[in-house]
Order: sequence, then structure tokens, then C-alpha cells
Amino acid sequence: MAGETILVVDDETHIVELARMYLEQEGFRVQSANDGARALEMIARQPPALMVLDLMLPEVDGWEVCRSVRGGKVAPDLPIIMLTARDDDVDKIVGLELGADDYMTKPFNPRELVARVKAILRRTRRAARPQAPVHVGDLTIDPARHEVTIAGQPVELRPKEFDLLLTLAEHRGLVLSREQLLNLVWGYDFYGETRTVDVHIAHLRKKLAGSSSVEIETVLGVGYKLVA
Repeated sequence: MAGETILVVDDETHIVELARMYLEQEGFRVQSANDGARALEMIARQPPALMVLDLMLPEVDGWEVCRSVRGGKVAPDLPIIMLTARDDDVDKIVGLELGADDYMTKPFNPRELVARVKAILRRTRRAARPQAPVHVGDLTIDPARHEVTIAGQPVELRPKEFDLLLTLAEHRGLVLSREQLLNLVWGYDFYGETRTVDVHIAHLRKKLAGSSSVEIETVLGVGYKLVA
């Protein structure tokens, strides 16, 4: 993990330098861009291990950068942590819908940023290891191929949706709290951000609607479970 390159995209110099200082202390290499267009150029030339991306950018904003990365061919699975300037659920939800892996609200604790970067990279590395397909009812999840099918028909999932579904399938029948899912899927034990889980669960339910035997149940006051 040490020595991997983190791209920090923000037009506020003090934010970039703060992130750089703490990330470099942990052995990461840090590159920076102060606008979205420059960030996309850098990714096309040499994709980083992870991108920390501010939403409010000149030229090309963070939403467009995320949309371009996820819809492109160069690094569609690039892990992205979005930075929002205010504690606005709309910004967070839109970011997650566009495929961001995580988000933080500015001002943020730089130690927490480092912890989240490490957690996402650990999870990415785990996902890269070959695993046997998981079968639940008419649902098949193939971690090695990063593919999901329902009754043999492919289902398109974003990276975080895939991780969440795989985690629920590996614990099928068991109720997992939002906090447990944050820890297992997002890789950190950070209470108060459970909206992240709810947004991804809602997307998964829509995409699993074609299944005749599998669904995600809500256990009120507890969490979620995958049942067949």
C-alpha cells in the first residue's frame, strides 16, 4: 500500500497541502490537480491508486469528473473519495449515485482521510483476489470476474454496489446493521454516516427486482439481510 499514488483534486491549496502532508507521512505518493480537466488528463496518462475529489471545481466539476471516470475505459474502477463543501445530503447522494466510493464533508480530519484511503485500498486489494462464485437462489455473484447474474441474465452493478451485495450474500440470512456494513464494505467503523448504506441498498433493490427468489429485507431497528 505504501508508495501507491493518490491524486488529490481540489482548487483550495491548503486542502491539497494538508492532505499531502498526512498521506506522505504514511508513505503514499501524492499528485494534485486544481481543476477537473487537469485531473482527467492525469488519469488518462497514468491512473492513480485512488482519487480524492472535491465536488466544487473550476472548468469541470467533481460530478462530471466522476461521471467521466466511471463511464470511461481508462480507469472505470478507480476508487474515489468525494469531498463536499457542506453537509448536504443531496450532494452526497448524487456523488454516490455517480459511483463515488465514499465521501467526506469539509473541513475534515486529515487522519480520518488517511484511514479511509487505507481502508478503500485494502478492500480493493481483497477484491482483486480470486474467489469462488457465490450462489443464492437464482442469484450468482462471481468475485473473480466481478459479475452478477440473475437466472443467467447479467446485472450491471457499480463497484460499491457489488461489494455490498457480495457481503450480504456471504452473510445470507443474517442481519447486518448499517454500522457493520460500513465496516465490512467501506472498511471503517464510522458511525453517523449510515445514509451511505441506505442509498446503496435502495439501488441494489432496484437492480435485484428481476429475481424471483432473492430480496434484501429490512429488519426495523436492526439492519438488512439477504434472503432466498
